[in-house]
Amino acid sequence: MAVSLRKGQKVDLTKGNPSLKKILIGLGWDVKRYDGGFDFDLDAAAFLLGANGKVTSDEDFVFYNNLKHASGAVEHLGDNLTGAGEGDDEEIKIDLEKVPANIEKIDFTVTIYDADKRNQTFGQVENAYIRVVDDVTGEELIRYDLGEDFSVETAVVVGEIYRHNGEWKFNAIGSGWSGGLAALGKNYGVNV
Repeated sequence: MAVSLRKGQKVDLTKGNPSLKKILIGLGWDVKRYDGGFDFDLDAAAFLLGANGKVTSDEDFVFYNNLKHASGAVEHLGDNLTGAGEGDDEEIKIDLEKVPANIEKIDFTVTIYDADKRNQTFGQVENAYIRVVDDVTGEELIRYDLGEDFSVETAVVVGEIYRHNGEWKFNAIGSGWSGGLAALGKNYGVNV
């Protein structure tokens, strides 16, 4: 049974599960009533960060235009342009053993594509979640349901995995941002 987290909670990933080597990060959401004439395109991304909380290069930003990190440690499984259907809307695979030693944490984000032009915000999104799955067994290990805490934000840092004393942990963040993907990229040191 998965551990259900609240915002700000942290939990061990590998300390009690030393055989855990490959995980799948599943991100999902639904759109509330929206009749603005545009599809509601949310995009998941992963930022591989050094000790300073920044990417070491633009290649440490894995998203719909850069689906696989050069190390092979992080792979985005593709862009869902509408969010239609049940289950995860976008997924990112992580091979913990391949994460470069200089990477301290990996932040997982969701942004709204062309949010300003389409007049869309996370206030129009519901049932958003992130889950961590053992990619070998298929067992859901961790789930964090974000709740309805957002209004004008166009980007959310949903959660992160990070190294702590040689082990991997998960942190449920749920922090909203204005400015979409460009603002997040700048924050993480990506040249946008």
